[in-house]
Amino acid sequence: MTLSHMTLFYIALFAVAGAFARYGQTLAVQAVLGRAFPFATLSINVAGSLLMGFLFFATLDRVTVDPALRTGILTGGLGAYTTFSTFSLETLNLMENGDWGKAVLYAAGSVVLGLGAALVGAWLARNLGASA
Repeated sequence: MTLSHMTLFYIALFAVAGAFARYGQTLAVQAVLGRAFPFATLSINVAGSLLMGFLFFATLDRVTVDPALRTGILTGGLGAYTTFSTFSLETLNLMENGDWGKAVLYAAGSVVLGLGAALVGAWLARNLGASA
């Protein structure tokens, strides 16, 4: 599969927009709700999941959109805004296909392995090269 130049252009363009949106939303939510709980990230993950579910199926079933533009919006824009939206959509697709076991395994595995990887990464950052 070859990516067209327009696909790459749209991915890059919407990735910049998604990153700016994420940063702006983070600042706005933290200004209102503070930093004691990660409300900013939670709001981004929920909004991104809503947008991914809506835009993925609207542009698949109801609205004709150039495939390069669709990829740019979904992969570039929402991918930079939040990768959680992709995780949510993939889990939903597994459930809709009747693969409930895979959906649960994927969701639980993503959370457990992701947290475990973050723990290992934190441990490595704190302990590599540390004097004994």
